[in-house]
This record gives sequence, structure tokens and C-alpha cells, in this order.
Amino acid sequence: MRDAVDLSGQTVVVLGGSAGIGLATARHARAAGAEVILTGRDPARLAEAARDVGALRTAAFDATDFGRLEEFFAELPTPVDHVLVTAGGPYYAPLAEIDFERARSHLDGHLWLALRVAQLAVGKVRPGGTLLFVGGTGARRPAAGLAITAAMTAALPALVANLALEIAPIRVNLLAAGFVDTPLSASLLGDDLENRRAQLRETLPIGRVVEAGDVASLAVHLMTNTALTGATYDVDGGQQVVQR
Repeated sequence: MRDAVDLSGQTVVVLGGSAGIGLATARHARAAGAEVILTGRDPARLAEAARDVGALRTAAFDATDFGRLEEFFAELPTPVDHVLVTAGGPYYAPLAEIDFERARSHLDGHLWLALRVAQLAVGKVRPGGTLLFVGGTGARRPAAGLAITAAMTAALPALVANLALEIAPIRVNLLAAGFVDTPLSASLLGDDLENRRAQLRETLPIGRVVEAGDVASLAVHLMTNTALTGATYDVDGGQQVVQR
């Protein structure tokens, strides 16, 4: 019989925990008995999320402000058990229209943030604890306008595998999400959201749209399963195995 997930007495830090996958993971972690520490850019939304989950503490800042990020880690109680990093949204633009400032910001919020958090996790995350990143699957197939996001989609699994060796015994894993029904998805798709939901219900093998809680459930499992490190786990409802 499978044991229930138990995070009693543990502390989970969620960078980007005020909405979507981050907030869902905080809820799951709390339900499993953990204390949670949340960060987010928007102070009002972060405060609401903190009330929702009964957060131990919060910090409102942009995680790509690496000076503030370093201060945040320095102020954390030691040790913490698990850190989840939810990345920002994808950046889509054809080559001729790439805004290099926005593209650089995208790199900051994915590749460089992951590296900086990994550095800061050493000495703060207990041995055997986890560092989890959230990436995506949607740009694995080449298409016009996907160059920046595709580069990050390809880079993150390699980065995670290397980090798992460099900062062991801290475990490092990547959650690669397909379309997830979150406020971010709604903001990206706008009026096309319902059409996309309907399309996925028709085409995905699971017959429904992936929710933030689906990703959060796997995140908490990765926190508790101490045999898992250096790997990428797709959470896309089977999107990778069906024709788009």
C-alpha cells in the first residue's frame, strides 16, 4: 500500500508562490504538513496567497533582482527542506521582431535565475532536500517565433542534470509542464482560452485540461521521493505523444 505524502516538520520555499503552479504547490505542501514560505512580485496578491495557505512568512520582490534574492536566502531559517522555482512566462517573437531587452529578461528569469538559486541553495537546503524548477514542453518542436523559448526548453534539462551532480546531496529536478490552466495561460491566450481548452479536451489522452494541482502533486512527490534527482518530468496530459 502506498504511503501518504508527509512533509510534517519540513519547510517548503516557493519562489513565485502567489498564483498558478506555485500557489497550488504551496497548498499541497501545507496539506501534507509543511510550513511554507512564499515570494512574489505583487505584494497584494502575495498577501492574499499567504492568507490562503497560512504561510510562515512572505517576501515581495522580483526574483531576477539577484541582490534582493541573495538577501532573501540569507534571511531564511536554516535549514529549509525544499525550494520550488516557478519561471515567468514564455517569450514568443519571430526573429525579425525579437526585442533583445525582453529576450534578456527571459534569460534572466529562467537560465540565470536557476543558476543563482542553485548557488544560494547550498548551505540553506538540507542534504537530501530538493531544488525544483518549472519549465515547459511547448517549444520542443521547432516553429517560427519560438527560438528564445525553445532554447530555454532545451537548456533547462541539461542544466538540472549538471546541478544535480554539483550540489549533491541536494536533489535537483525539473517539472516540464505543457499547457496548464492557470492565470498566466489566461493572460497569454485572452479570447482564445476557451478554444484552447476545448481543443485539449478533445485531443489529450487524459480527456481533460491539465490543472495547476496536477503539477503541484508531482512537485510534492518529488520532494518526498528521495530516489529522484537530475531528471525532467513531463506534466502535459500526453500532449507530447499526440499530433498537434
